[in-house]
Amino acid sequence: MIYNQNDSVRLSPDGKSVVIIDQTKLPGEKKLLTLNDEAEMFDAISSLKVRGAPAIGIFAGYALYVLACRFDEGEDFFERLEKTAEYLNSARPTAVNLSYALDRVRNAALSKAGCGRQEILETMKGEAEKIHLEDIESCERMSRYGLSLVKSGDGILTHCNAGALATSRYGTALGPLLYGAERGYKFHAYIDETRPLLQGSRLTAYELMSAGIDCTLICDNMAGLVMSQGKIQACFAGCDRAAVNGDCANKIGTLSVAVLADYYKIPFYIFCPTSTIDVNCKTGADIVIEERKPEEITSLYFDRQIAPEGINCYNPAFDVTPNSLITAIITEKGIIRRGESIEKIL
Repeated sequence: MIYNQNDSVRLSPDGKSVVIIDQTKLPGEKKLLTLNDEAEMFDAISSLKVRGAPAIGIFAGYALYVLACRFDEGEDFFERLEKTAEYLNSARPTAVNLSYALDRVRNAALSKAGCGRQEILETMKGEAEKIHLEDIESCERMSRYGLSLVKSGDGILTHCNAGALATSRYGTALGPLLYGAERGYKFHAYIDETRPLLQGSRLTAYELMSAGIDCTLICDNMAGLVMSQGKIQACFAGCDRAAVNGDCANKIGTLSVAVLADYYKIPFYIFCPTSTIDVNCKTGADIVIEERKPEEITSLYFDRQIAPEGINCYNPAFDVTPNSLITAIITEKGIIRRGESIEKIL
């Protein structure tokens, strides 16, 4: 069985909607959204109600199937499918899993061109479920590989959120912590709050505390001090898009963590399912960085605006960590050490 009531994304029992945990409401409220409208699905991605590259991919696969079920009988099915996929894909530019999942489900439909509408839809549904199942299996493998790189008692610095909320089940960068805790490992996690959207303080802290893992929340600019005090033995981060040369785009601030880890000689690990590797992207310079609204810096999560009216703001959602600063990239197919070609597992 694919579906689990705790999954952040799943298909509704009747197959007519996509059900998600609204991550903008956490940790104060665990609110489920049942979506079957195109505009609502676009908004769910763009407003981060669903977030995390793998979760976005799972959501996109199901969303395209659900919307295709609602196409009018009289319109050209494949023309509408193409437009719908393009619309959803425009919601966020950096996470490659979005286009990856949409392409897979769309191509599954095209493989049945000439068949009846119901057979096309069933094929799309099957491909979307396959994407979900593959991610569950991928997260468990990455969790096992990541656990082999640390030992019980280690202090682990995390940035952003790459747990089950951002993926399925264990997650990617949080996977070793959650998977290890089930097996008796004791870790102490130091959680970067991850400004300006606070995925660390809102989501990672929520997940790790729920799992009974010892953790401490810190501001992003405290990471260097904590490292200098010898409290960190490894840094774990996720990935939204990886280039073929091993450069990795992740939530803004990841690059700063990598630079600090390099200075203090602390292993810095990126967790990246192979679906997040963009084979058309040669280096990190080719990755488009999403820029978001200034209000996320000046007023979001505050009772009132904390900056002067009219101040210019630069709010990139991601930065790119060069492969030279990454100790290893952990995928579901194995560990790629610094200096090894990422193509070996492709």
